[in-house]
Amino acid sequence: MKFPRLGHSRVPGARIGVWAIALLAAMLMPLPQAASAGTLDRVRDAGKIKFGYRTDARPFSYKDESGKAAGYSVALCSRVAEQVRAELALPTLAVEWVPVTVEDRFSDLRQGSVDLLCGADSVTLSRRREAAFSIPIFPGGIGVVLRTDAPFGLRDALSGTPSSQPRLRGSPAEILGQQTVSIIAGTTSQNWLADRVDKLQIPATVVPVQGYEAGIQRVLDRGSNAFFGDRAILLGAVKRSASAQDLIVLDRRFTYEPIGLTLTRGDEDFRLLVDAALSGLFGSAGFRALYASWFGGPDEATLAFFRQSALPE
Repeated sequence: MKFPRLGHSRVPGARIGVWAIALLAAMLMPLPQAASAGTLDRVRDAGKIKFGYRTDARPFSYKDESGKAAGYSVALCSRVAEQVRAELALPTLAVEWVPVTVEDRFSDLRQGSVDLLCGADSVTLSRRREAAFSIPIFPGGIGVVLRTDAPFGLRDALSGTPSSQPRLRGSPAEILGQQTVSIIAGTTSQNWLADRVDKLQIPATVVPVQGYEAGIQRVLDRGSNAFFGDRAILLGAVKRSASAQDLIVLDRRFTYEPIGLTLTRGDEDFRLLVDAALSGLFGSAGFRALYASWFGGPDEATLAFFRQSALPE
């Protein structure tokens, strides 16, 4: 049997030359900015550091009445800026506050539009696939807000503690299946609720909203029976609402989700600096007052959380 004859180039040198040119071109291609220059190098070259912040995540981050960035996470990032100035020996280093959205904040970070996210991002395994996080800055978790005149059966089902008041008939799953609830799209609340609805086979109607104000308003308007979100943000939003007397945030925290500042993956030098700034702040005499200005006086469990979060020198 005759096998097909393998073809041979009559100009092997030309083929080798093509390979060499391709290899050289690949070597000369510019590397992505994140790989060729770390955050501190970019900050030094630009003469400023860019902090991204959400305008709708009070008390963590928001835009105040004068249009400036404000909030607990903003205050922490300001301390990070001081650490960066000292590290780079740039006392006049400028800070630029860049508003970001829930949908685009991680892509803004990857593209270098911001150097650090100063908001209310929960640290999860899925998020760590696309970003890195500082040491925890707050013991966050999902809570829920209802109207104060919500049926006791619904309140019982969500709080997990039955009351002596007349309640709706049916199991908690059956009661919840009759409800319309809201969450903010693109948050851990959305993922958590979708998982619970699927596992428990609860036929509840889930309506995504764009922000906390919209979610609170849907509850007030009776468009939704409950609104799930970060419990600390819910508490602040209800407190500021003109209809606060008509709303209640249940004591129950459905998840434990430590919140951290968010930075680019693989930039250990910058992450070390951020963690050093936070650790120094958590152990300082003034931290209790800073925390209290946003959340009220910390209890012993909260103080223990920060002692455990701070890293030793």
